[in-house]
Amino acid sequence: MPQRKSHFPNSSSSTTPLKRAMSPAKSTPASRQSKRLKSSPIASSKSTPKKSQYFEHSSSEPESESEIEKEESGYEDEDASASLVSSPPESETEQDDEDEYASEDEKPRKRKKPGRKSNGDGVAVSSGKQGQELWRPGVKASAAPGEAVFIKLPKAREPGKTPYSDSTIHPNTLLFLKDLRMNNDREWLKMHDADYRQSKKDFDSFVESLTMKVIEKDETVPELPPKDLTFRIYRDIRFSPDPTPYKTHFSAAWSRTGRKGPYAGYYVQVQPNGSFVGAGVWHPEAPPMALLRKDIDKKSHKIKKVLLDPDLRKEYFGGIKADEKKAVKAFISHNTENMLKTKPKGYEVDNANIDLLKLRNYTIGKKLKDDEVLGPGGLDRIANLLGILTPFVSYLNSVVMPDEDPSDDDEEDEEEEEDSAE
Repeated sequence: MPQRKSHFPNSSSSTTPLKRAMSPAKSTPASRQSKRLKSSPIASSKSTPKKSQYFEHSSSEPESESEIEKEESGYEDEDASASLVSSPPESETEQDDEDEYASEDEKPRKRKKPGRKSNGDGVAVSSGKQGQELWRPGVKASAAPGEAVFIKLPKAREPGKTPYSDSTIHPNTLLFLKDLRMNNDREWLKMHDADYRQSKKDFDSFVESLTMKVIEKDETVPELPPKDLTFRIYRDIRFSPDPTPYKTHFSAAWSRTGRKGPYAGYYVQVQPNGSFVGAGVWHPEAPPMALLRKDIDKKSHKIKKVLLDPDLRKEYFGGIKADEKKAVKAFISHNTENMLKTKPKGYEVDNANIDLLKLRNYTIGKKLKDDEVLGPGGLDRIANLLGILTPFVSYLNSVVMPDEDPSDDDEEDEEEEEDSAE
């Protein structure tokens, strides 16, 4: 078979493939830069870069030939134009640098990423998002690196013309609770900790004075310190749709075991335009509830006698007449929040006292105006209202947690003796 002639002059007829002589050459930074530019699609392009969408050009005339020649003059110009148009991703450039530099000494130092600042002690501080900064705008401090800035906390309100007293609620206490309702936030309370502590101290001293008045009305209530009678201001928000962390009132309760326990007790709440006094049992457990319903079913005259008290009807039932049905209806109106919609288990619908049996709370309460709480007459006013509820509390405790009466034991012994004699 005849060999094909070569179209190239001075070509050898040997079938040995041509080899390109590769001369080893040291790579320099400029040559490495040229390699990246040659391999880049932006550098190999000879067309005019597109206009930037972020800048407006002064004229729309075509570019002159000198400008085009200047743009295509060499790699350095191409590098400049490529950097203006676009830049390769940071990860790709870092990978290329790691592959091309043989030793750690040849690698250029990387610039620090923005977004982190040093506080002068070598500790990096993140600037954070808006609203989450460690230093918020508006705070001016001329502190040098390493120096601390101390911000003075606000002091408590001045008492004014009304001095603080152990037997009264100071007006500043209601002002603090009003401000707390408008700023129910942890940061705000930290900045007004002095007002909170002053208000809490004022309420605790009032509770201590009121305890002595309650004991005069009900001898079964022991003398306990305020810490065993007052409730905390912190709310349990774990299962609540309301995310506010604090209560907007101060409250305390008195019973035979303090603020906690199975006994019926007295309750006082101090709040701007929402003060409250009351007594009874709130959400009793199943055994006490069964005892109450049994006693109402068998001996309803006992609770009805308590509800017909003249002072009770005057202060808590709106001054109704001495009518048994009206008194029961007024008492039920205080406990309709969690009332059963149907009859309780074990009782018939046509029971004469079915409305009382449907109740799940047995309480009586009254709202107070701010004028009734403040001033020197507030302590006696609250004490008198609680004293009116003493017969009601005594009845509930006699059913829920009855005391052993020796006379009852003697009567049972006499009945047993009579039965044995017969």
